[in-house]
Amino acid sequence: MKIYHQLSAFKPLKHAVVTIGTFDGVHYGHQKIIKRLCELARSSGGESVILTFFPHPRMIIDPENQDLKMINTVKEKAEMLDNLGVDHLIIIPFTRDFSNLTPNDYIKDILVDTIGTKQLIVGYDHRFGKDRKGGMEELISLSKKYHFTVEEIPEQDIDDVAVSSTKIRKALLDGNVTLAANYLGYHFSISGPVIKGDKIGRTIGFPTANIFVEETYKLIPSDGIYAVTVEMGMAQGAAGQDVSASLPSAPCTSYKGMAYIGQRPTINGMTRNIEVNIFDFDREIYGQTITMNFLKFLRHDVKFTGLEALTTQLHQDKVATLAFFESLTEHDGTI
Repeated sequence: MKIYHQLSAFKPLKHAVVTIGTFDGVHYGHQKIIKRLCELARSSGGESVILTFFPHPRMIIDPENQDLKMINTVKEKAEMLDNLGVDHLIIIPFTRDFSNLTPNDYIKDILVDTIGTKQLIVGYDHRFGKDRKGGMEELISLSKKYHFTVEEIPEQDIDDVAVSSTKIRKALLDGNVTLAANYLGYHFSISGPVIKGDKIGRTIGFPTANIFVEETYKLIPSDGIYAVTVEMGMAQGAAGQDVSASLPSAPCTSYKGMAYIGQRPTINGMTRNIEVNIFDFDREIYGQTITMNFLKFLRHDVKFTGLEALTTQLHQDKVATLAFFESLTEHDGTI
């Protein structure tokens, strides 16, 4: 998959099959649109194109509201779209000027003249142009004017389980990673380099890898303890490059573990930490990027009377985590 961070870098295609959206989470509803996009591209002899935006439009239109966090980083989204078979990903820098394009200019200047759109696929609630004035009626009219076809994915085809990025964000902020996974079709994850902590975990028998999340817009789930799998050793495509050229040729190594998110109230911590105790693992991995996949919420963060009480609880947490993984293995033989 080829990735473009500026429209000027894209050369118009002879037959572009296009869809547009932020696609945060690349959830089940998004996947239906994208699979249809790729099917149409193959059957028509064209090339599939996804037009998306960064930053999220709401971050620009309502800059005072800093509460919106993204389910995926740009890199994570690109990797998932690549895995779904998309040919081209255009990431438009969303600006005030861009948001002021009229529906006609948006269609003519970008979709037709710049991309070469011959077929356009949109979700049932797609809006475009200044103040989101453009809808399906305007889109059909403009498609006739500029000679491309439009296919609308019906609401019932997308919302079979009432999937929406908003509902997924809420589930994650509530700590309900199981519900989020049901909506997404995969386990929510966090990636980042391992940084040095204060090593208190080592003194009580639970050493942790502290993760630094570089992307400040990335959503972090509710504080608490989680059962996770930890992946390491996987080469990752850099944002702005052709992701397919840098995907790993061999699977990464995966470990079981329990993650902690919180301010460590038992030791009067002042900052929010993201750390993981990796089971059956004793290597130094400072500086290495790891990925945590969140499988189950175990308990909320609690302030204990001291390190001894905390240690006792952590042993109980580990027992609960191992029991959870055992139940998964018994259920279908895999994790």
